[in-house]
Amino acid sequence: MQTPDLPPKPIILVVDDTPENIDILVRILETDYHLRVAPNGEQALRIAALTPPPDLILLDVIMPGLSGYEVCRELKSAPGTAGIPVIFVTAMDDPQDELRGFELGAVDYVTKPFDPLVVLARVRACLKK
Repeated sequence: MQTPDLPPKPIILVVDDTPENIDILVRILETDYHLRVAPNGEQALRIAALTPPPDLILLDVIMPGLSGYEVCRELKSAPGTAGIPVIFVTAMDDPQDELRGFELGAVDYVTKPFDPLVVLARVRACLKK
């Protein structure tokens, strides 16, 4: 008996300069998603431009080199990556920081420390849109 073709798993790009944060997010998401990781903004931009592009990007704000805000601005200004949803995952919890993230085009903003179940629920909700 032939099994029906399953839809491909969505691709999520996880961007954070702290390996422990990447490890936590990978453990939360690895069952349901294909994951790509980047330790900095420059590498994130290169990975986001690959084919196929990620379906979602989880992006830290505070990183050496390009900040998450700068990465988001670059992503949203490039035709090939402008449509990729971005969720900021950051320790910055000031409402003004959150507002800035949304103004740059993010679809959600999660503050650290985060609840794994909440992150998973927000990812799922974002990918259903």
